[in-house]
Amino acid sequence: MMTPEQIKHAVEALIGADKVRLDDEALDIYGRDWTKIHTPRPRAIAFPRSTEEVQQIVRFAREHKIALVPSGGRTGLSAGAVAANDELVLVMDYMNKVVDFNPVDRSVTVQAGMITEQLQHFAEQQGLYYPVDFASAGSSQIGGNIATNAGGIKVIKYGMTRDWVLGLKVVTGTGEILDLNRGLIKNNTGYDLRHLFIGAEGTLGIITEATLRLTRPPQNLTVMVLGAPSMPDVMQVLQAFQKRLDLTAFEFFSDNALAKVTQHHQLQRPFETATPYYALVEFEAMTEEIMEIAMEVFESCMEAGWVEDGVISQSETQAQTLWNLREFISETISHHTPYKNDLSVVVSKVPEFLAQVDGFVAEHYPGFEVVWFGHIGDGNLHLNILKPDNLSKEAFFEKCHHVSDKVFQITQDFGGSVSAEHGVGLIKKDFLHFTRSQVEIEMMKGIKKTFDPDQIMNPGKMLDL
Repeated sequence: MMTPEQIKHAVEALIGADKVRLDDEALDIYGRDWTKIHTPRPRAIAFPRSTEEVQQIVRFAREHKIALVPSGGRTGLSAGAVAANDELVLVMDYMNKVVDFNPVDRSVTVQAGMITEQLQHFAEQQGLYYPVDFASAGSSQIGGNIATNAGGIKVIKYGMTRDWVLGLKVVTGTGEILDLNRGLIKNNTGYDLRHLFIGAEGTLGIITEATLRLTRPPQNLTVMVLGAPSMPDVMQVLQAFQKRLDLTAFEFFSDNALAKVTQHHQLQRPFETATPYYALVEFEAMTEEIMEIAMEVFESCMEAGWVEDGVISQSETQAQTLWNLREFISETISHHTPYKNDLSVVVSKVPEFLAQVDGFVAEHYPGFEVVWFGHIGDGNLHLNILKPDNLSKEAFFEKCHHVSDKVFQITQDFGGSVSAEHGVGLIKKDFLHFTRSQVEIEMMKGIKKTFDPDQIMNPGKMLDL
């Protein structure tokens, strides 16, 4: 086995001096993501600047049987970017440039290390819009978004990251550079390999560039926060608004989520009435007629008893303030050492599914506090269990592993997914069979063997071969 010093010398001979770090600080920072379960233990950290440099590192790693872990913004929640087994980490931070922009095609090609928010700002400067958005947009990177097929708060209107990827440049586990789809909208020439790499979590190869579709920016986004007495009522509200308006977002959160956010960030509650659940509704109020329709729907929901109170934004600042009630939840509960589950079912099954999960946790783990929030408009719920003060982190995560087994069984019974948007990584690898059939898993293993025959690409993540 090559020592870290030998790896540093060899890789810097390929890509240049001062591009590999071995110090403890770097090993800790770049060997982890947002999860707290696995202790990072990488062998070395490399900082390539181009696709060709990534290719050189992959060929070197393949020759010497060194496992590679790609590292983006390290905001993942499935331990997909954790290097815990002497891997060489490829940090994409310096591959953050705009490569090309075409206003006619409304497309932009960027390196994989570009931060999501920077892409959003670039699109805005061109009078366009990149709609994939979530709380970690200020630090997540495009390559990581694509590798996990990130979703976020606008999926109900704009879809997942997959829907915005026109082309990819990747380096496979064999060291080959593939230029996939080349930005074409129509390309009916066989298998679309681009989509294999979207959501593959770096297990087939490393994404180095992406060509992304842009669209027109939304106009006069307006936000409502509505208090509902039950989850079935929240779904009635969703149905009522969707009948009359095209929504850009429909989120929900529980009252204890709201209580923690308002206390931690010293924010005001949206209204005095406390309700078990809250819906955040966003739409484009481009005309007075649309605003009138929104108010009509709100009043009808009040009359039906689905909503007990509500508020509507009167400015962009107020809209952002209301969004903060939802967007600050993840950061707020991170101080409580949460065990997070990212689940999805078809929208119509959400209330019954949530009730069954809630009932199981309350019956078998009465000391656990549960915080719910999520992208309810597309059936995506985030189940967060907060660590009790009297439990060690190790004991808590061990108990939660057993919770997950039952929760995922419920998810399977509802025909849902054990990972709606966070990926599989290390944390959910053992539970993949709850969503994928054995035949599917074997086919996925076959695909990995084709692109990564020596098993050097993020090994141990998603699949065990």
